[in-house]
Amino acid sequence: MLRRSSRFLTQIYTLTDFITIQVAFFMAWWVKFESGWLSYEKALPMQDYFSWNLVYSGIAIVTGFVVGFYTPKRRKRFSYDLIRIIQIHLMSLVALLSIFFVLKIVDISREFLLIYLVSNMVFVTAYRLVLKQFLKNIRQRGYNKQFVLILGAGTLGRRFYENLQNYPELGYEVIGFLDDFQKEHSAEYREYKPIIGSIDDLDSILNSQLIDEVIIALPLNAHEKFGTIIEVCEKAGVKTLIIPDYFDYLPARPYFDNFAGIPLINVRDIPLDEMRNRVIKRSFDIVFSLVCIMITLPLLAVIAIVIKLTSPGPVIFKQERVGFNRRTFMMYKFRTMRIQETRQSDTEWTVENDPRRTKFGAFLRKTSLDELPQFFNVLLGDMSVVGPRPERPYFVEQFKEEIPKYMVKHHIRPGITGWAQSNGYRGDTSIKERIRHDIFYIENWTFFFDIKIIMKTILNGFINKNAY
Repeated sequence: MLRRSSRFLTQIYTLTDFITIQVAFFMAWWVKFESGWLSYEKALPMQDYFSWNLVYSGIAIVTGFVVGFYTPKRRKRFSYDLIRIIQIHLMSLVALLSIFFVLKIVDISREFLLIYLVSNMVFVTAYRLVLKQFLKNIRQRGYNKQFVLILGAGTLGRRFYENLQNYPELGYEVIGFLDDFQKEHSAEYREYKPIIGSIDDLDSILNSQLIDEVIIALPLNAHEKFGTIIEVCEKAGVKTLIIPDYFDYLPARPYFDNFAGIPLINVRDIPLDEMRNRVIKRSFDIVFSLVCIMITLPLLAVIAIVIKLTSPGPVIFKQERVGFNRRTFMMYKFRTMRIQETRQSDTEWTVENDPRRTKFGAFLRKTSLDELPQFFNVLLGDMSVVGPRPERPYFVEQFKEEIPKYMVKHHIRPGITGWAQSNGYRGDTSIKERIRHDIFYIENWTFFFDIKIIMKTILNGFINKNAY
Protein backbone atom coordinates (compact mmCIF):
# COMPACT_ATOMS: atom_id res chain seq x y z
CA MET A 1 0.00 0.00 0.00
CA LEU A 2 1.60 3.24 -1.16
CA ARG A 3 1.45 6.02 1.37
CA ARG A 4 0.58 9.59 0.37
CA SER A 5 3.10 10.87 2.92
CA SER A 6 5.95 9.09 1.07
CA ARG A 7 4.98 10.65 -2.26
CA PHE A 8 4.56 14.03 -0.62
CA LEU A 9 7.96 13.73 1.05
CA THR A 10 9.56 12.89 -2.31
CA GLN A 11 8.00 16.00 -3.83
CA ILE A 12 9.22 18.11 -0.92
CA TYR A 13 12.74 16.72 -1.29
CA THR A 14 12.75 17.48 -5.01
CA LEU A 15 11.45 21.04 -4.60
CA THR A 16 13.76 21.81 -1.69
CA ASP A 17 16.78 20.45 -3.55
CA PHE A 18 15.93 22.72 -6.49
CA ILE A 19 15.57 25.75 -4.22
CA THR A 20 18.80 24.90 -2.39
CA ILE A 21 20.71 24.74 -5.69
CA GLN A 22 19.43 28.24 -6.53
CA VAL A 23 20.60 29.50 -3.13
CA ALA A 24 24.00 27.91 -3.78
CA PHE A 25 24.13 29.67 -7.16
CA PHE A 26 23.50 33.12 -5.71
CA MET A 27 25.98 32.46 -2.91
CA ALA A 28 28.66 31.36 -5.38
CA TRP A 29 27.91 34.37 -7.61
CA TRP A 30 28.23 36.78 -4.70
CA VAL A 31 31.48 35.24 -3.44
CA LYS A 32 33.08 35.25 -6.89
CA PHE A 33 31.76 38.43 -8.48
CA GLU A 34 30.33 40.71 -5.79
CA SER A 35 32.24 40.20 -2.53
CA GLY A 36 35.55 41.58 -3.77
CA TRP A 37 37.37 38.68 -2.18
CA LEU A 38 38.49 37.26 -5.53
CA SER A 39 39.85 39.01 -8.59
CA TYR A 40 37.96 38.45 -11.84
CA GLU A 41 37.10 39.61 -15.32
CA LYS A 42 33.40 39.14 -15.88
CA ALA A 43 33.14 37.27 -19.20
CA LEU A 44 29.41 36.47 -19.24
CA PRO A 45 26.42 38.30 -17.75
CA MET A 46 24.58 36.88 -14.75
CA GLN A 47 21.58 35.71 -16.78
CA ASP A 48 23.85 33.40 -18.80
CA TYR A 49 25.30 31.90 -15.62
CA PHE A 50 21.80 31.54 -14.20
CA SER A 51 20.59 29.75 -17.34
CA TRP A 52 23.37 27.18 -16.99
CA ASN A 53 22.51 26.91 -13.31
CA LEU A 54 18.98 25.85 -14.28
CA VAL A 55 20.45 23.21 -16.61
CA TYR A 56 22.64 21.96 -13.74
CA SER A 57 19.59 21.90 -11.44
CA GLY A 58 17.69 19.69 -13.87
CA ILE A 59 20.65 17.35 -14.30
CA ALA A 60 21.12 17.06 -10.52
CA ILE A 61 17.46 16.25 -9.85
CA VAL A 62 17.26 13.68 -12.67
CA THR A 63 20.50 12.10 -11.42
CA GLY A 64 19.02 12.03 -7.92
CA PHE A 65 16.06 10.00 -9.16
CA VAL A 66 18.36 7.67 -11.11
CA VAL A 67 20.52 6.84 -8.04
CA GLY A 68 17.49 6.51 -5.74
CA PHE A 69 18.14 9.69 -3.76
CA TYR A 70 14.43 10.56 -3.58
CA THR A 71 13.07 7.19 -2.54
CA PRO A 72 11.88 6.78 1.08
CA LYS A 73 14.81 5.63 3.21
CA ARG A 74 13.93 6.02 6.85
CA ARG A 75 15.97 2.90 7.63
CA LYS A 76 19.12 4.31 6.00
CA ARG A 77 21.89 6.11 7.90
CA PHE A 78 22.78 9.70 7.07
CA SER A 79 26.11 8.55 5.62
CA TYR A 80 24.05 7.06 2.76
CA ASP A 81 22.63 10.52 1.99
CA LEU A 82 26.05 12.14 2.21
CA ILE A 83 27.61 9.71 -0.28
CA ARG A 84 24.69 10.21 -2.67
CA ILE A 85 24.94 14.02 -2.41
CA ILE A 86 28.64 13.97 -3.33
CA GLN A 87 27.98 11.47 -6.12
CA ILE A 88 25.07 13.44 -7.59
CA HIS A 89 26.81 16.82 -7.67
CA LEU A 90 30.08 15.49 -9.03
CA MET A 91 28.21 13.68 -11.80
CA SER A 92 26.10 16.77 -12.53
CA LEU A 93 29.16 18.99 -12.80
CA VAL A 94 30.86 16.53 -15.15
CA ALA A 95 27.70 16.47 -17.28
CA LEU A 96 27.60 20.30 -17.36
CA LEU A 97 31.29 20.50 -18.31
CA SER A 98 30.62 17.99 -21.10
CA ILE A 99 27.89 20.28 -22.45
CA PHE A 100 30.31 23.23 -22.30
CA PHE A 101 32.88 21.18 -24.23
CA VAL A 102 30.43 20.17 -26.95
CA LEU A 103 29.09 23.75 -27.33
CA LYS A 104 32.64 25.20 -27.10
CA ILE A 105 31.75 27.46 -24.18
CA VAL A 106 34.98 28.58 -22.52
CA ASP A 107 34.01 31.83 -20.79
CA ILE A 108 32.65 30.26 -17.58
CA SER A 109 34.77 31.02 -14.51
CA ARG A 110 36.44 27.89 -13.12
CA GLU A 111 36.65 29.47 -9.66
CA PHE A 112 32.91 30.10 -9.79
CA LEU A 113 32.22 26.47 -10.75
CA LEU A 114 34.34 25.22 -7.84
CA ILE A 115 32.58 27.51 -5.35
CA TYR A 116 29.22 26.54 -6.86
CA LEU A 117 29.98 22.80 -6.52
CA VAL A 118 31.14 23.08 -2.90
CA SER A 119 28.19 25.34 -1.99
CA ASN A 120 25.72 22.82 -3.42
CA MET A 121 27.25 19.94 -1.48
CA VAL A 122 27.40 21.91 1.78
CA PHE A 123 23.90 23.44 1.56
CA VAL A 124 22.14 20.24 0.46
CA THR A 125 23.96 18.21 3.14
CA ALA A 126 23.06 20.76 5.83
CA TYR A 127 19.36 20.93 5.04
CA ARG A 128 19.09 17.14 4.60
CA LEU A 129 20.69 16.63 8.01
CA VAL A 130 18.28 19.11 9.62
CA LEU A 131 15.31 17.54 7.84
CA LYS A 132 16.33 14.00 8.81
CA GLN A 133 16.60 15.05 12.46
CA PHE A 134 13.23 16.84 12.25
CA LEU A 135 11.56 13.72 10.81
CA LYS A 136 13.08 11.58 13.58
CA ASN A 137 11.66 13.95 16.19
CA ILE A 138 8.14 13.98 14.76
CA ARG A 139 8.18 10.18 14.36
CA GLN A 140 9.11 9.82 18.01
CA ARG A 141 6.02 11.92 18.78
CA GLY A 142 3.78 9.57 16.81
CA TYR A 143 3.52 11.30 13.42
CA ASN A 144 4.49 10.04 9.94
CA LYS A 145 4.00 6.43 11.02
CA GLN A 146 4.51 3.29 8.96
CA PHE A 147 2.32 0.37 10.04
CA VAL A 148 3.73 -3.16 10.29
CA LEU A 149 2.12 -6.59 10.58
CA ILE A 150 4.27 -9.45 11.92
CA LEU A 151 3.61 -12.99 10.71
CA GLY A 152 4.73 -15.34 13.44
CA ALA A 153 4.43 -14.79 17.18
CA GLY A 154 7.30 -17.11 18.08
CA THR A 155 10.88 -16.28 18.99
CA LEU A 156 11.66 -14.54 15.68
CA GLY A 157 8.56 -12.36 15.70
CA ARG A 158 8.91 -11.38 19.35
CA ARG A 159 12.59 -10.54 18.96
CA PHE A 160 11.86 -8.30 15.97
CA TYR A 161 9.10 -6.58 17.94
CA GLU A 162 11.41 -6.00 20.91
CA ASN A 163 14.17 -4.59 18.72
CA LEU A 164 11.76 -2.30 16.90
CA GLN A 165 10.69 -0.72 20.20
CA ASN A 166 14.29 0.47 20.65
CA TYR A 167 14.10 2.64 17.52
CA PRO A 168 11.06 4.94 17.92
CA GLU A 169 12.73 7.51 15.65
CA LEU A 170 12.12 5.18 12.68
CA GLY A 171 8.38 5.72 13.05
CA TYR A 172 7.21 2.10 12.76
CA GLU A 173 4.15 0.87 14.64
CA VAL A 174 3.25 -2.81 14.88
CA ILE A 175 -0.46 -3.43 14.29
CA GLY A 176 -0.31 -6.96 15.62
CA PHE A 177 0.77 -10.55 14.98
CA LEU A 178 -0.62 -13.40 12.90
CA ASP A 179 0.08 -16.94 14.05
CA ASP A 180 -1.37 -20.38 13.28
CA PHE A 181 -0.59 -21.97 16.65
CA GLN A 182 -1.34 -19.22 19.18
CA LYS A 183 -4.40 -17.09 19.74
CA GLU A 184 -2.78 -14.93 22.37
CA HIS A 185 0.66 -14.29 23.83
CA SER A 186 1.82 -16.15 26.92
CA ALA A 187 1.75 -14.24 30.21
CA GLU A 188 5.26 -12.77 30.02
CA TYR A 189 4.51 -11.20 26.61
CA ARG A 190 1.05 -9.79 27.33
CA GLU A 191 2.30 -6.20 26.85
CA TYR A 192 3.02 -6.94 23.17
CA LYS A 193 0.57 -6.03 20.43
CA PRO A 194 -2.09 -8.79 20.20
CA ILE A 195 -2.31 -11.81 17.93
CA ILE A 196 -5.17 -10.73 15.65
CA GLY A 197 -5.60 -13.88 13.57
CA SER A 198 -3.96 -16.75 11.71
CA ILE A 199 -1.85 -16.66 8.53
CA ASP A 200 -4.99 -17.46 6.51
CA ASP A 201 -6.51 -14.15 7.69
CA LEU A 202 -3.75 -12.13 5.98
CA ASP A 203 -5.78 -11.27 2.87
CA SER A 204 -8.80 -9.94 4.77
CA ILE A 205 -6.62 -7.97 7.25
CA LEU A 206 -4.65 -6.28 4.44
CA ASN A 207 -7.94 -5.25 2.82
CA SER A 208 -9.48 -3.95 6.04
CA GLN A 209 -6.53 -2.24 7.76
CA LEU A 210 -3.83 0.23 6.79
CA ILE A 211 -0.66 -1.89 6.56
CA ASP A 212 2.58 -0.69 4.92
CA GLU A 213 4.88 -3.65 5.47
CA VAL A 214 4.47 -7.31 6.35
CA ILE A 215 7.33 -8.95 8.23
CA ILE A 216 7.54 -12.73 7.74
CA ALA A 217 9.05 -14.13 10.94
CA LEU A 218 8.10 -17.78 10.48
CA PRO A 219 10.31 -20.81 11.20
CA LEU A 220 12.02 -22.73 8.40
CA ASN A 221 9.45 -25.54 8.52
CA ALA A 222 6.81 -23.02 7.34
CA HIS A 223 8.69 -22.03 4.18
CA GLU A 224 6.05 -23.62 1.92
CA LYS A 225 3.68 -20.80 2.97
CA PHE A 226 6.03 -18.02 1.85
CA GLY A 227 4.95 -18.09 -1.80
CA THR A 228 1.27 -17.66 -0.94
CA ILE A 229 2.03 -14.94 1.61
CA ILE A 230 4.14 -12.92 -0.84
CA GLU A 231 1.48 -13.31 -3.54
CA VAL A 232 -1.23 -11.99 -1.19
CA CYS A 233 0.95 -9.04 -0.13
CA GLU A 234 1.86 -8.09 -3.69
CA LYS A 235 -1.79 -8.26 -4.71
CA ALA A 236 -2.57 -5.74 -1.94
CA GLY A 237 0.48 -3.58 -2.86
CA VAL A 238 2.15 -4.17 0.52
CA LYS A 239 5.91 -4.57 0.93
CA THR A 240 7.11 -7.94 2.24
CA LEU A 241 10.28 -8.52 4.25
CA ILE A 242 11.55 -11.91 5.43
CA ILE A 243 13.53 -12.57 8.61
CA PRO A 244 15.43 -15.83 7.97
CA ASP A 245 15.19 -18.31 10.80
CA TYR A 246 19.00 -18.58 10.72
CA PHE A 247 19.65 -14.82 10.89
CA ASP A 248 21.92 -15.22 13.93
CA TYR A 249 24.50 -16.73 11.58
CA LEU A 250 24.35 -13.84 9.13
CA PRO A 251 26.32 -10.56 9.17
CA ALA A 252 24.59 -7.28 10.04
CA ARG A 253 24.23 -6.48 6.33
CA PRO A 254 23.89 -9.73 4.35
CA TYR A 255 25.14 -9.63 0.79
CA PHE A 256 23.30 -11.51 -1.94
CA ASP A 257 25.46 -13.01 -4.66
CA ASN A 258 24.58 -14.93 -7.80
CA PHE A 259 26.22 -18.23 -8.66
CA ALA A 260 25.20 -20.39 -11.62
CA GLY A 261 21.96 -18.45 -11.87
CA ILE A 262 21.04 -19.10 -8.23
CA PRO A 263 20.88 -16.28 -5.62
CA LEU A 264 23.14 -16.99 -2.65
CA ILE A 265 23.56 -15.31 0.74
CA ASN A 266 27.20 -14.59 1.47
CA VAL A 267 27.49 -15.37 5.19
CA ARG A 268 30.56 -13.23 5.79
CA ASP A 269 30.70 -10.59 3.07
CA ILE A 270 32.15 -7.32 4.33
CA PRO A 271 32.37 -3.81 2.84
CA LEU A 272 36.18 -3.96 2.66
CA ASP A 273 35.94 -6.90 0.24
CA GLU A 274 35.19 -4.26 -2.43
CA MET A 275 38.23 -2.84 -4.21
CA ARG A 276 37.08 0.79 -4.08
CA ASN A 277 36.59 0.59 -0.31
CA ARG A 278 40.03 -0.97 0.18
CA VAL A 279 41.60 1.78 -1.96
CA ILE A 280 39.81 4.50 0.03
CA LYS A 281 40.86 3.02 3.37
CA ARG A 282 44.45 2.36 2.33
CA SER A 283 44.87 5.83 0.85
CA PHE A 284 43.56 7.40 4.04
CA ASP A 285 45.86 5.20 6.14
CA ILE A 286 48.95 6.33 4.23
CA VAL A 287 48.10 10.03 4.30
CA PHE A 288 46.97 10.04 7.95
CA SER A 289 50.03 8.08 9.11
CA LEU A 290 52.47 10.34 7.27
CA VAL A 291 50.84 13.42 8.79
CA CYS A 292 50.90 11.91 12.30
CA ILE A 293 54.55 10.89 11.97
CA MET A 294 55.58 14.36 10.79
CA ILE A 295 53.62 16.08 13.57
CA THR A 296 54.92 13.78 16.33
CA LEU A 297 58.49 13.49 15.05
CA PRO A 298 59.97 15.72 17.82
CA LEU A 299 57.98 13.76 20.42
CA LEU A 300 59.19 10.45 18.96
CA ALA A 301 62.79 11.66 19.27
CA VAL A 302 62.29 12.79 22.90
CA ILE A 303 60.67 9.47 23.90
CA ALA A 304 63.48 7.52 22.22
CA ILE A 305 66.14 9.51 24.10
CA VAL A 306 64.40 9.11 27.49
CA ILE A 307 64.01 5.34 26.98
CA LYS A 308 67.70 5.05 26.12
CA LEU A 309 68.73 7.09 29.16
CA THR A 310 66.46 5.35 31.69
CA SER A 311 66.92 1.66 30.90
CA PRO A 312 69.35 -0.54 28.96
CA GLY A 313 68.14 -2.14 25.76
CA PRO A 314 66.62 -1.17 22.40
CA VAL A 315 64.23 1.77 22.00
CA ILE A 316 61.75 -0.17 19.86
CA PHE A 317 60.09 -3.37 21.05
CA LYS A 318 59.08 -5.75 18.26
CA GLN A 319 56.53 -8.47 18.87
CA GLU A 320 54.87 -11.03 16.59
CA ARG A 321 51.15 -10.44 16.12
CA VAL A 322 48.45 -12.09 13.99
CA GLY A 323 47.08 -9.77 11.31
CA PHE A 324 45.18 -9.71 8.04
CA ASN A 325 44.22 -13.18 6.73
CA ARG A 326 45.83 -14.78 9.83
CA ARG A 327 49.32 -13.80 8.60
CA THR A 328 51.79 -12.83 11.31
CA PHE A 329 53.85 -9.62 11.32
CA MET A 330 56.17 -7.77 13.67
CA MET A 331 54.35 -4.95 15.47
CA TYR A 332 56.41 -2.00 16.71
CA LYS A 333 56.02 -0.25 20.07
CA PHE A 334 58.25 1.85 22.24
CA ARG A 335 59.86 -0.47 24.78
CA THR A 336 58.16 -0.09 28.16
CA MET A 337 59.62 -3.10 30.00
CA ARG A 338 62.97 -4.39 31.00
CA ILE A 339 64.64 -6.89 28.70
CA GLN A 340 63.06 -10.33 29.07
CA GLU A 341 62.93 -13.64 27.26
CA THR A 342 60.83 -13.71 24.10
CA ARG A 343 58.77 -16.65 25.39
CA GLN A 344 57.84 -14.71 28.52
CA SER A 345 56.74 -11.57 26.65
CA ASP A 346 54.78 -13.58 24.08
CA THR A 347 52.80 -15.71 26.54
CA GLU A 348 52.14 -13.56 29.58
CA TRP A 349 49.61 -10.78 30.15
CA THR A 350 50.74 -7.51 31.64
CA VAL A 351 49.19 -7.12 35.09
CA GLU A 352 48.62 -4.16 37.38
CA ASN A 353 51.86 -2.94 39.00
CA ASP A 354 53.76 -5.32 36.74
CA PRO A 355 57.37 -5.47 38.04
CA ARG A 356 58.70 -5.83 34.47
CA ARG A 357 57.73 -2.26 33.57
CA THR A 358 60.15 0.64 33.74
CA LYS A 359 58.98 3.85 35.40
CA PHE A 360 58.95 5.71 32.11
CA GLY A 361 57.40 2.67 30.43
CA ALA A 362 54.45 2.77 32.83
CA PHE A 363 53.85 6.38 31.79
CA LEU A 364 54.04 5.51 28.09
CA ARG A 365 51.56 2.65 28.45
CA LYS A 366 49.14 4.75 30.50
CA THR A 367 49.12 7.55 27.91
CA SER A 368 49.20 5.16 24.89
CA LEU A 369 52.35 6.95 23.63
CA ASP A 370 54.05 3.56 23.32
CA GLU A 371 51.74 2.87 20.35
CA LEU A 372 53.08 5.72 18.17
CA PRO A 373 55.60 3.56 16.22
CA GLN A 374 52.65 1.57 14.89
CA PHE A 375 52.09 4.32 12.34
CA PHE A 376 55.16 2.82 10.62
CA ASN A 377 53.34 -0.54 10.65
CA VAL A 378 50.49 1.23 8.87
CA LEU A 379 52.84 2.59 6.20
CA LEU A 380 54.28 -0.90 5.70
CA GLY A 381 50.75 -2.25 5.12
CA ASP A 382 50.69 -4.56 8.15
CA MET A 383 48.13 -2.44 10.00
CA SER A 384 45.45 0.18 9.47
CA VAL A 385 44.75 3.31 11.51
CA VAL A 386 41.36 1.86 12.50
CA GLY A 387 40.62 -1.83 12.94
CA PRO A 388 40.56 -4.66 15.49
CA ARG A 389 43.63 -4.73 17.75
CA PRO A 390 46.08 -7.52 16.79
CA GLU A 391 46.90 -10.25 19.30
CA ARG A 392 49.88 -12.53 19.92
CA PRO A 393 49.73 -15.99 18.24
CA TYR A 394 49.81 -17.77 21.62
CA PHE A 395 46.58 -16.07 22.74
CA VAL A 396 44.93 -16.29 19.31
CA GLU A 397 45.18 -20.08 19.53
CA GLN A 398 43.44 -19.97 22.92
CA PHE A 399 40.72 -17.44 22.05
CA LYS A 400 39.68 -19.06 18.78
CA GLU A 401 38.63 -22.17 20.75
CA GLU A 402 36.96 -20.26 23.58
CA ILE A 403 35.26 -17.29 21.90
CA PRO A 404 32.79 -17.72 19.00
CA LYS A 405 33.67 -15.82 15.81
CA TYR A 406 37.00 -14.68 17.25
CA MET A 407 38.87 -15.33 13.99
CA VAL A 408 36.49 -13.10 12.00
CA LYS A 409 38.57 -10.11 13.16
CA HIS A 410 41.36 -11.26 10.84
CA HIS A 411 39.28 -10.61 7.72
CA ILE A 412 40.66 -7.04 7.69
CA ARG A 413 43.91 -5.34 8.71
CA PRO A 414 44.32 -4.79 12.46
CA GLY A 415 44.30 -1.21 13.70
CA ILE A 416 45.98 1.19 16.09
CA THR A 417 42.54 2.02 17.46
CA GLY A 418 39.15 0.45 16.87
CA TRP A 419 35.43 0.52 17.66
CA ALA A 420 36.01 -1.62 20.76
CA GLN A 421 38.87 0.57 22.03
CA SER A 422 36.97 3.81 21.44
CA ASN A 423 34.13 2.36 23.55
CA GLY A 424 36.44 1.63 26.49
CA TYR A 425 37.32 -2.03 25.78
CA ARG A 426 41.09 -1.73 26.16
CA GLY A 427 43.55 -3.56 28.36
CA ASP A 428 42.01 -5.81 30.99
CA THR A 429 38.44 -5.88 29.66
CA SER A 430 36.04 -8.48 28.23
CA ILE A 431 37.44 -10.24 25.15
CA LYS A 432 33.89 -11.26 24.13
CA GLU A 433 32.72 -7.64 24.13
CA ARG A 434 35.77 -6.60 22.15
CA ILE A 435 35.04 -9.22 19.51
CA ARG A 436 31.38 -8.20 19.38
CA HIS A 437 32.41 -4.60 18.70
CA ASP A 438 35.10 -5.67 16.21
CA ILE A 439 32.62 -7.74 14.18
CA PHE A 440 30.13 -4.88 14.19
CA TYR A 441 32.86 -2.61 12.80
CA ILE A 442 33.89 -5.14 10.13
CA GLU A 443 30.32 -5.64 8.93
CA ASN A 444 29.39 -1.95 9.02
CA TRP A 445 32.58 -0.27 7.81
CA THR A 446 32.35 3.06 6.06
CA PHE A 447 34.95 5.78 5.63
CA PHE A 448 32.93 8.05 7.91
CA PHE A 449 32.75 5.29 10.53
CA ASP A 450 36.57 5.37 10.59
CA ILE A 451 36.51 9.16 11.04
CA LYS A 452 33.99 8.79 13.87
CA ILE A 453 36.21 6.25 15.67
CA ILE A 454 39.29 8.45 15.30
CA MET A 455 37.40 11.49 16.63
CA LYS A 456 35.95 9.45 19.48
CA THR A 457 39.41 8.15 20.37
CA ILE A 458 40.80 11.71 20.44
CA LEU A 459 37.86 13.13 22.42
CA ASN A 460 37.96 10.29 24.95
CA GLY A 461 41.65 11.00 25.51
CA PHE A 462 44.56 8.63 25.32
CA ILE A 463 44.74 7.91 29.06
CA ASN A 464 43.82 4.26 29.61
CA LYS A 465 43.03 3.19 33.17
CA ASN A 466 43.20 -0.48 32.09
CA ALA A 467 46.66 -0.16 30.53
CA TYR A 468 49.18 -1.88 32.79
